[in-house]
Amino acid sequence: MDISRRAFGASLLGGMAFRALALPPRPQLSVLIVLQQFCSNYLDIGWGDFGTGGFRRLIEQGTFFPDCRHLASSFTASSLATLATGAWPAQHGIVADTWYDRASGRPVRPSEEDLRATTLAAQFTEAGGSRLFAVSLDRAEAALFAGTPAAWLYWMDDEGGFAANAPNAAWVSEYNRTKPVESLHNAPWLALGAPADAPPLRTLTYEEARPHEFVQLYKASPFAQAAQFAITQELIARERIGQTNTFDFVMLLLGSTALLGYETGSVSPLMQQMTLHLDRQLEAFLNQLDRTVGAGQYNLVIAGGHGAPPAPAAESRPRMAVNGELLAQAIQQRLEQGGNGHIARYLYPFLYLDVEGYAAPELTRRAAGRAALEQPAVAAYYTADGECSIHDDWENRFRNSFYPGRSGDVMLSYRPEYVEDYGAGRGVSYGSLYNYDIRVPLCFYGPQFRPRLVEHPVQAIDVAPTLARASGMPVPSSSLGRVLGEAFAGDDLAAETGPPPVSR
Repeated sequence: MDISRRAFGASLLGGMAFRALALPPRPQLSVLIVLQQFCSNYLDIGWGDFGTGGFRRLIEQGTFFPDCRHLASSFTASSLATLATGAWPAQHGIVADTWYDRASGRPVRPSEEDLRATTLAAQFTEAGGSRLFAVSLDRAEAALFAGTPAAWLYWMDDEGGFAANAPNAAWVSEYNRTKPVESLHNAPWLALGAPADAPPLRTLTYEEARPHEFVQLYKASPFAQAAQFAITQELIARERIGQTNTFDFVMLLLGSTALLGYETGSVSPLMQQMTLHLDRQLEAFLNQLDRTVGAGQYNLVIAGGHGAPPAPAAESRPRMAVNGELLAQAIQQRLEQGGNGHIARYLYPFLYLDVEGYAAPELTRRAAGRAALEQPAVAAYYTADGECSIHDDWENRFRNSFYPGRSGDVMLSYRPEYVEDYGAGRGVSYGSLYNYDIRVPLCFYGPQFRPRLVEHPVQAIDVAPTLARASGMPVPSSSLGRVLGEAFAGDDLAAETGPPPVSR
């Protein structure tokens, strides 16, 4: 029988559409929990101490990807924007937690107005019939991740209570009064399961003259992490989330691990304890969803935002904690020797050069990059002209990270486990391109997903298009990721074709 190409194409597309329609119906609620700093190996370390209803339930009954990669700079803001848009910083424009603004001559922090790509939440807004809720320790991060003014935001304020921009959020003030953060002044942080008289791992010290120090300790503790779950549970009850005819999307951005990691690095007893507390808090949250929304009536996704390096050992810290000002001065000296311009600002990991008046600014950028390589802490560079000192997958990671203007003239990478020195004599920096920063876990749980362990690498840009398909929405406008078809129940298309290469 003679079949035209057009008819054959229509037949093929019709068959593929039928397979897509075979996906189990979308539940009325999807919850996306972002662990803003969470290394994949935390799950391996804590597995023997986990209960049955938290991480174990999600991993054993959902689709678990232990190797999800942020193949770009892994700052908190950058990673949040990548998960929200399905695009890299090169597309969405959020290159770091701060960058240098040449017009104002000062560092700036990103906001939702700086996004250059559409978020998944914004897609829900355009489709209509959806309610969007974002809960975070930080208002700016909640707004950035949502990427739409239609989202209702709930965040922790500077005193440790909660605030909101929602039209019917008068209950939040009442909630703060019933759960006063003052009750945790000088509270002991005990190891999970330890008796009440055990020595604390840390005390949330409060001094009236320095209340901000208590709030910092509080936000970087399991108490604040529990508070985020608690306010989300209250929100679900108050707004009957997942229990109406609307489609509800809840975005819970857990930031306590990120704040603790800045101070302790990825390898510390406190971080292990935070993971165990998180496991119990997830179990309680899932149980509440089962009671209020109904078991099997919601999707829940856990996505790591980024990882973290270990803190340098005390004897190695003088060498491995990089003083950015001294590094910039050394590079400046080499530029002056060659008559190649000067540095306007160095804000890790970006060099901003004053190249005005130079006929060939690309030569100045190259000279700055090569001068940086002479410094023992620097491993590689990438310039605004696309020149890279290393030619392998790292070049792709640099390219994915670079957005013209905001990324300056030259992006540097330190050597493995080297960190930016903030002058406190301890702690780490985020944002590197190394595996300890970019490799995180990812798990899809709910009636649309199959129980499965998937060992091959996937990418952070795959989260948004996968959730878009699960929700029956178009993918965000600038998304570069693929739908993780291997996660869906009743969808064997990916299993037939196999996973694509992880690098693009």
